[in-house]
Amino acid sequence: MSEPTLLRPGLERLGVRRGGVLMVHASLSGSGLAPAAVCDTLLDVLGPDGTLVVPAFTPENSDSSRAYRDHTAGMTEAEKAVFRASMPPFEPDATPCSPTVGALAEHVRTTPGAVRSLHPQTSFAALGPRAAELLADHDPHCHLGERSPLARLYAADAQILLLRVGFDVCTAFHLAEYRTTPPPALRTYRCVVGTKGNWISYEDAVLDDSDFAALGARLPDSHVSTGEFAGRPLILCAMRETVDIIQVEMSRNRRS
Repeated sequence: MSEPTLLRPGLERLGVRRGGVLMVHASLSGSGLAPAAVCDTLLDVLGPDGTLVVPAFTPENSDSSRAYRDHTAGMTEAEKAVFRASMPPFEPDATPCSPTVGALAEHVRTTPGAVRSLHPQTSFAALGPRAAELLADHDPHCHLGERSPLARLYAADAQILLLRVGFDVCTAFHLAEYRTTPPPALRTYRCVVGTKGNWISYEDAVLDDSDFAALGARLPDSHVSTGEFAGRPLILCAMRETVDIIQVEMSRNRRS
């Protein structure tokens, strides 16, 4: 039995809901799996009434991102200026997903009928009957908070699937971050949109994923369904309950 064929019973054992909304973070690197085959399997399990959502992030168009800092490490100021001037703008219909979100995300983004939200750095892509509804009105000044698709996914009782990755990349934890008491501090973000040289800046929450793996490890066993696929973890959880638990944990332990 091929690996994509093995994926379906694994997803069904975990409890992926037919007709539901499923947000997937995946790494297919080193597995030999084709993104198209994995996407088809996910859609098949969800059925015609289900909706598949993936992160379609683009930090490479920002000079306030970790990606920019990594790219320009060791450059002189003059070299940084040349690099910055050459940075491509975010174009929703054309800009590829960052390689950091994986090949499955880029496959979903480029599949006919896919919908993409309009945030220039933290967009999402989706396939299915609820794609447009869930990804609409992504405020360009709100990465992953109440005016982002994450809040709509929470309201839609979405499930989260971690496919060969861990909670360290679980984007939904950021929604909990926005909801902590007190709320996170703000910082300035900058990115280029539309055409080269057209830079915008905005204030939004300081995002911190450094403790996501530890937070995920504290989720109750009864809340998380786990398995294995192609040698790495397969994890399913309910977004609402996950965000609520992580919000409490962050409020207690992150800030005084």
